[in-house]
Amino acid sequence: MLGLIGEAHLDAAMKVSERIDVINRIAKELQERFRFAEIDVYLHEFAIPRPEGSYTSKWTYSRDALSGADLATLGRIADDLGMGGLTKVGSLAIPPANWEGQTDFRLFISHLAKHKDKATRLKSCLAVHAISGFVAHEDIHPTLEWQAEIERGLFSMDAMVAVHTPGFSESMWCQQEVGFALGRGVKVISLKMGEDPTGFISKRQALPRLDRKAEDVAAEIATLLAKDPITAGRLQEAVAVRQAAFAADDDIPF
Repeated sequence: MLGLIGEAHLDAAMKVSERIDVINRIAKELQERFRFAEIDVYLHEFAIPRPEGSYTSKWTYSRDALSGADLATLGRIADDLGMGGLTKVGSLAIPPANWEGQTDFRLFISHLAKHKDKATRLKSCLAVHAISGFVAHEDIHPTLEWQAEIERGLFSMDAMVAVHTPGFSESMWCQQEVGFALGRGVKVISLKMGEDPTGFISKRQALPRLDRKAEDVAAEIATLLAKDPITAGRLQEAVAVRQAAFAADDDIPF
């Protein structure tokens, strides 16, 4: 079992009634906004083929076309139509774009915008440990609604690293992200980089950066996640999938 990773698993786990509700809501929006030909062009941009048969209702036409779309694509469409964004369907979280189909451990990296270079550097070093980081200022595509993508990251993350650079505690957005993680019961690792953690996470020992390189910090984060009972199983799954993929590549003739 891989847990809630990838759109196929999400679609398989969600209730039929929930999926129908999402499709109906989007189909109604398409019906109200576009003509038949425009619906074809619009859905083609999301790689959704035209449904077969003859239709007189734009709603039915749109509904049937959307019936084969995965949950992440439906979320992207809802964003584009300005429907407020879909972050969850029932208890299932829709992943942000950079986590679509992702089997690695999902780590949300909370950081100040002006220090995105540090967050991005940490993300790149975590990748070798089967950990996929989410750095909002780097991973949100220009065409996607940024707040909805951040919410998707928060709903679908396996854990969070809070990068405590000077000013982190004064950022409303950073504090809300940490509070969201604590409310979900998600493990939060505080990385001390010039500022001590404040609030509810201040009682937990922070991980000091010291004079270490990003590779060393990333290795310790991976070790902490591997030892914590909240995250150990999920990280083990991610590593196993990564190793299986490498083994399969080794079987390919050079």
